[in-house]
Amino acid sequence: MLYLILVSVIWAFSFGLIKGQLTGLDPSVVAAVRLLLSLLVFLPFLRLQRCRFHHLVALILIGAIQYGLMYVAYTTSFRYLHAYEVALFTIFTPIYVTLINDLFSRRFHRRFFYAALLAVVGTAIVLYRDFHHGDFRQGFILLQGANLCFAFGQVAYTRIMKSIAHSDLQVFGLLYFGAVLSTVPMVWGKSLHQLTQMTLMQSASLIYLGVLASGICFFLWNHGARQVNAGTLAVCNNLKIPLAIACSALVFSEQVNWPQLLIGSGILCFSLLLNHWHLKRLR
Repeated sequence: MLYLILVSVIWAFSFGLIKGQLTGLDPSVVAAVRLLLSLLVFLPFLRLQRCRFHHLVALILIGAIQYGLMYVAYTTSFRYLHAYEVALFTIFTPIYVTLINDLFSRRFHRRFFYAALLAVVGTAIVLYRDFHHGDFRQGFILLQGANLCFAFGQVAYTRIMKSIAHSDLQVFGLLYFGAVLSTVPMVWGKSLHQLTQMTLMQSASLIYLGVLASGICFFLWNHGARQVNAGTLAVCNNLKIPLAIACSALVFSEQVNWPQLLIGSGILCFSLLLNHWHLKRLR
């Protein structure tokens, strides 16, 4: 779980960075460049000699969905939403994680669902004031598509790696390869021309997001996802939201309702403890 918490802290800075520096760029360009940088980071570690063909194809498809399609929808949503609103609309990801996990296992895990639902309640308290601000329909739909892609990839990757003899590091480049395959075709003439027009700050932001936030952090997230149960994974998907709001207040000097933040974060922590308590009872 330490990996998931560490990644959540790093991701807390990404919302404001994308909104402040990259919303003027074509979302397909942003997604393709980020994922190409991530692929370059993990390409030297690929070891596929003993990997079966259907495993290769499955990992490429998972990467195309979890990272490729997710990032295009996610980045596009910033055109319609504020950074904190993007964070708000990720609150349903824990529910998607538990339901997709149940779909794969063909069994309803009630305790995982309750932990995920409690995580959604805690996050909703943090962002309660923002629910009624403006018409978020288009941005909301894009974010839910991104959330579904990300949730599916987490569960599918955890399951397929149980049947693969390789370590995460030896095959993870395949996920980014699939992501690049699904995003690069979306980058055409005018969009591609934007790469030559980027400012130094935009270039630095893309490098940071591609190498650290996307590359290393997604590896740590999926690696951490294999070490916890579906309930803990679902709850951890929402840890980044109160962290992102705290980051906005402490780093970017935005106004934050601290009582809401503390109460909502407390409920999130309690949902983790509840899930852990249920797990101990089953052992």
